[in-house]
Amino acid sequence: MKTDYILGLDQSTSGTKALVVNSEGQIIFKESKQHKQYYPHDDWVEHDPLEIYENVKKLLNEVIDTAPIKAGEIKVLSITNQRETVVVWDKDTGEPIYNAVVWQCRRTTTICQQLKDQGYERTVKSKTGLTIDPYFSASKVKWILDHVEGAKEKAAKGKLLLGTIDSWLIWKLTEGNVHATDVTNASRTLLFNIHTLQWDDELLEIFDIPRSMLPVVKNCDSMYGETTDLALLQVPISGVIGDSQGALFGQRCFEKGMAKATFGTGTSLLVHTDDLVETKNGLVTSVAWGYEGKVNYALEGIIRATGDVINWMYKDLELFNDFEEAEHLVKDLSSNQGVYLVPAFVGLGAPYWSPNTRAAIIGMSRATGKAHIIRAGLESIAYQVKDIIHLIEKEAGIKIKSLKVDGGATSNQFLVQYIADMLGISVIASNTAELSSMGSVYLGGLGVGIWNSIDEIIDLNQSNKVYLAEMADEYRVRYYQEWKAAVESVLVEDDFMVSK
Repeated sequence: MKTDYILGLDQSTSGTKALVVNSEGQIIFKESKQHKQYYPHDDWVEHDPLEIYENVKKLLNEVIDTAPIKAGEIKVLSITNQRETVVVWDKDTGEPIYNAVVWQCRRTTTICQQLKDQGYERTVKSKTGLTIDPYFSASKVKWILDHVEGAKEKAAKGKLLLGTIDSWLIWKLTEGNVHATDVTNASRTLLFNIHTLQWDDELLEIFDIPRSMLPVVKNCDSMYGETTDLALLQVPISGVIGDSQGALFGQRCFEKGMAKATFGTGTSLLVHTDDLVETKNGLVTSVAWGYEGKVNYALEGIIRATGDVINWMYKDLELFNDFEEAEHLVKDLSSNQGVYLVPAFVGLGAPYWSPNTRAAIIGMSRATGKAHIIRAGLESIAYQVKDIIHLIEKEAGIKIKSLKVDGGATSNQFLVQYIADMLGISVIASNTAELSSMGSVYLGGLGVGIWNSIDEIIDLNQSNKVYLAEMADEYRVRYYQEWKAAVESVLVEDDFMVSK
């Protein structure tokens, strides 16, 4: 029996992964490459777009050379990507005029504050569902145009293009024939009106960005062209979606009220609302996906530091030699003994939206050891998830009965159990780590007819581990109150903070 395959590309903050998925939804091959992180100043984060693309080409060629399939059996290339990270490049030469400015980068804090001071926050929020914050793409583009010599003039003449990483890769893979993005990535730029589903002229004027720079916006399951820059692989591109929305689709959160959290460098906690829900108090509204001509919406809470907390403790502080050791160290403690880590390395996201707050460890005594700090770091992830769940339930009037989780941090059983304990609900951890990729793969497969409906996606096997809440209510309440007090003790009062 002949099998069709989807080649999934996951371009994330730390690296790029390629995987091959068969028509049963099984991953049969995967390979990855890391790329360099650039930190030219405090709170600045950059990537080299050309390095990312060269890694993509190498990976795709390795798949053709080493995967147990033939190139002709691959029917579609799907793409999921780190959102908000943005590239500006020369339309004629294809060369970036500056490094990609990464979603974590805080260099545009002043720009965002100035726009808020000028009274644009309500307009931007009403049109985009987002808050004016350095996290999103538009202020990053404005910074590039303002600081790269000659960039404004070239942009005004239609000589420059901009795009999130999906758009950059599509443009390169099609040798400059297609400049497009999908509706989820567009919805994270601060330039896209999520009501009209169009780029918005007023927003472009606010950020002083010419319309000629923008890509065409398509639904996730649309056709985006065909790869022409790969000698052995000419296939259509379909199934394009931002990584967090990709994980929502990959977790099969197809019904209103279904929620998921993806743990990468940071964490995006999304709940599928189906229709557009306007919010206040620090949540953002985004497009969940565009499929079969219809757009679905989601509410999102953004946590800036989750997996990054673990990496900081592991690589920078060298508190443990491997993740198994970390698990043992924290399980040997009967409690956190009052030690709390507020991981505001790049400020705090929802519900605080305070970019100027900085990280701190609270409650240490002479008896505090590395195990307490490790535990405090892991617990901080759970407390931040609880912050977001509370906010989503309040804003949307939706009671979340369970939470689906994925990403590297979910291999830590203590962490996932503590999330279940803090929330008092079941937490379902997928045994498939590549949920963002699987979301794009499902959409790509639907786009080219490998699967014909979402019902067929639901019927595909997916193994999970379920964690049930075990903590007594009194401890759940006490620990969370102590966490809130720890945050309060370090929180910087500024105009970005929406609620406590």
